[in-house]
Amino acid sequence: MNLKPSKKIMLSMFMVFFMSMVSFAQETTMEQKEISPSDPIPMNPDVKTGVLSNGLTYYIQNNGKPEDKVELRLAIKAGSILETEDQKGLAHFMEHMNFNGTTNFKKNELVDYLQSIGVEFGADLNAYTGFDQTVYILPIPSDDPEKLDKGFQILQDWAGGALLTAEDIDEERGVVIEEYRTRLGASTRMQSKYLDKIAYKSQYADRLPIGTKENLENFKYESLRNFQKDWYRPNLMAVIAVGDLDVETLEKKIKDNFSGLENPKNPKPRQEFGSENHEGTFVAIEWDEEATGSQVQIYYKDKGEVKKTRTVKDYRDNMVEGLFTQMINNRLREYSNKPNPPFIFGFSFHGGIIGNKEAYQSIAQTNETGQLEALKTLLEENERVKRFGFNASELERAKKDYFARTERSYKDRDKQESGRLVGRYIQNFLQESPMPGAEWTYNYVKSQLPTIKLEEVNGLIKDFLHDDNRLVVLTGPKKDGLTKVTEKEVIDLLDSVKNAELKGYEDEEVRSELMANKPAKGSISNVTVNNKGKLNETTTMTLSNGAKVTYKKTDFKNDEILFEAFSYGGTSLYSNDDLKQTASANGGLTEAGIDGLSKNDMTKVMSGKIANVRPYIGGLDEGMRGSTTPKDLETMFQMVHLYFTKLDKDPEAFASFISKQKAFLGNILSNPNVSFSIALGEFLNEGNPRYTGFPTPERLDKANYDLAYEKYKERFANAGDFNFYFVGNIDESKIAELAETYIASLPGTSERETYNVSSFRPKSGAQEFIYRKGTEPKSQVNLVFRGETKYDVNEARAMNALGEILSIKLIEKLREEEGGVYGAGARGAIRKIPYGNFNFSISFPCAPENAEKLAAASIAELQKIIDNGPEASDLDKVKKALLLTRKEQLEQNRFWLSAIKNADYNKSDLDNVVNYEANVNALTTEDIHNVAKKYLQDGYLKAILLPEE
Repeated sequence: MNLKPSKKIMLSMFMVFFMSMVSFAQETTMEQKEISPSDPIPMNPDVKTGVLSNGLTYYIQNNGKPEDKVELRLAIKAGSILETEDQKGLAHFMEHMNFNGTTNFKKNELVDYLQSIGVEFGADLNAYTGFDQTVYILPIPSDDPEKLDKGFQILQDWAGGALLTAEDIDEERGVVIEEYRTRLGASTRMQSKYLDKIAYKSQYADRLPIGTKENLENFKYESLRNFQKDWYRPNLMAVIAVGDLDVETLEKKIKDNFSGLENPKNPKPRQEFGSENHEGTFVAIEWDEEATGSQVQIYYKDKGEVKKTRTVKDYRDNMVEGLFTQMINNRLREYSNKPNPPFIFGFSFHGGIIGNKEAYQSIAQTNETGQLEALKTLLEENERVKRFGFNASELERAKKDYFARTERSYKDRDKQESGRLVGRYIQNFLQESPMPGAEWTYNYVKSQLPTIKLEEVNGLIKDFLHDDNRLVVLTGPKKDGLTKVTEKEVIDLLDSVKNAELKGYEDEEVRSELMANKPAKGSISNVTVNNKGKLNETTTMTLSNGAKVTYKKTDFKNDEILFEAFSYGGTSLYSNDDLKQTASANGGLTEAGIDGLSKNDMTKVMSGKIANVRPYIGGLDEGMRGSTTPKDLETMFQMVHLYFTKLDKDPEAFASFISKQKAFLGNILSNPNVSFSIALGEFLNEGNPRYTGFPTPERLDKANYDLAYEKYKERFANAGDFNFYFVGNIDESKIAELAETYIASLPGTSERETYNVSSFRPKSGAQEFIYRKGTEPKSQVNLVFRGETKYDVNEARAMNALGEILSIKLIEKLREEEGGVYGAGARGAIRKIPYGNFNFSISFPCAPENAEKLAAASIAELQKIIDNGPEASDLDKVKKALLLTRKEQLEQNRFWLSAIKNADYNKSDLDNVVNYEANVNALTTEDIHNVAKKYLQDGYLKAILLPEE
């Protein structure tokens, strides 16, 4: 179960940036007709909505991807903001209790039943609580009426059937407190000191969904029961059902199961909570010994309430804002690619912060001494746009990118997975977000995008920027020798930028095409259809230079083609000295760009195109990964050709990479878990002459760019030793022509390499590693069995299943019985490459005082399987989950790309995909018992992270 304490604060920065640009472009539809700006945005015609007599709202859509599955959601407009003082943390606690005893399912019966039909706890079955909402997640098979009925019965129980017995509540306290423990750390400590400045004079600042440890330990039973009674009522609920079943059946299920729910006779009003505006600028400067990075955040908080997107004009306004966001961030991205970048990354957008409040926000992550410089850059770019606006050329590129994303969503409108669709309807219910459809969106964007003028976009920032109701937040590490930024320095900087001399942005022109001239074609020397007529059919073209191109045409997505290539060797062929000199340099090689185009130039050239290629040099191989659309397939092929032949060399670009790496990694060891992981790696690799370790600033300074560049050219000199793979909506005649033009034309010889296998082996057997780091009362336990073995595909399958089975037992024992963990898991694998080896691990976070006890309890659960084998019912649960997962994977391009490539890489049989169901069904408890006895009795590594004494 997940908390969403501030979906709008401190979000993943990359996700905020991405979503601010594309969310509206992916969620709408319309007919070709005359549209008035005041017209309401139409609802998606594929969705049936309704309201029961008791006020419960429902959304239904028939969607056949994936087959035989329905995604069910119960959304409730009740979160932590509605808690009284004695209820802090109980909205989230209530979510937990719905999995621990309801009208139709006694404690643990619900999870046990769902596992028995292949629905995994956590991965599939889940829920989350935020300030304003609680959402329950249940995917259920739709091809079995009994299972479907059970699914709706579960949703009905969640809506008001939690038993909330005193015994069940007390048993769950420990689990929720362990979830609370996982959130302790530097970020939480710093946020607690400035949250009241974001949510000024607001209850939001005092209602984090996780609550307080004191209240979780001591709240009275009636406090929780009162929360359920007050807020779990049908007029605050929505049921969403999207999946492979007809609308009429789903609507009947909803009416039959939820019409009988009743609202309280005297319901509490569902109050809306806001935050107040304030004069001037608030400044929060926080630092912490365990902070891993430095951040700068500026909030220009809107003074009015959030404007809902209801009319066509509102939608067009959002398009204008989306173009603004893309253009400002294109500029900021250019800064991050400079030789001495002012930040690792920076971005700006207008969007929600907390509750009924939005703000224009500029955010950057920087090095520990660069906060003021980063702040200055963000402020100056905002001011530059305010004074001079954007250029017409910038707008044209942004329009191309905006339309390309919209067009892709439109082309794949009938290929969307149900799990992706439900989120739109949840947001419509909770926040009144528009939910037209891809057709309306495409047509409207196509008609309106050309009409958006530069002055419209330029005019936005005058409303965004203001000197009052503004907040600046700086967070970073506290350490010896580092001087903390002062509030006066921040205020002085804000004032100075307003009067600074600035020049307008100069948009440098670049060539329009990635490749001016096509290379001379090679040829196809042989074509083989593999596994013809079978599920795993592929086609392999052998090219004149020796390269092999294998592709699989699919119809899973209309506008997707995925790509991967590999050749054995990688850094395993480097000498020990060359390996250590280049280890920290390899990641920065592509920063220089290709064929005279810098990274910033590439962004411009690629406007309106959706294609990417990412070369890599790994430990055992080198290769490339990428993705594109059918329309831009040639562009991706051109990128592949250029990364083989014309990777640029640019010391300044490399210096920028090293600078950003130092800033990003400089304080990451302050995080106890990261430090523990790195120290454990060093312990296990003691005596390994090829172990490169953590990229410290000293190692980054010694990174040998010249040598890494020469090694790159060496590794990619012989395309004839590469295998190329493409999966997706492929035009077979077109891919043949492109392969001849861009891959067969690459230099290639008959020489074939493989990887070198080091003679070193990491520590195995009985080992103990105790590591102390951090101030919070939290620990991490890792128990690992490992060693060499001869690879056997059947044993590998059994070892994987053993990990899944033990995970079930660990949740039952450590979480449900002991109340000592929030989550725990085991994972088992037997691998073929680089040498036959096995690895079986158990891991979980917990309280320091419980680490040894829970480690022993984990081993005791494993010992039961070693002694007696697993329970047949647990193996059956794992089988069903594996087969359900595989059923969905068989309709995913990513799965097939991995399966086809790995069959070659591991020299295994692609028929394993076809035979997977039979092989899984053939697994027996004896198979599991045998691998447990064979591999897990010769001692294990016990590694425990504890706080500092």
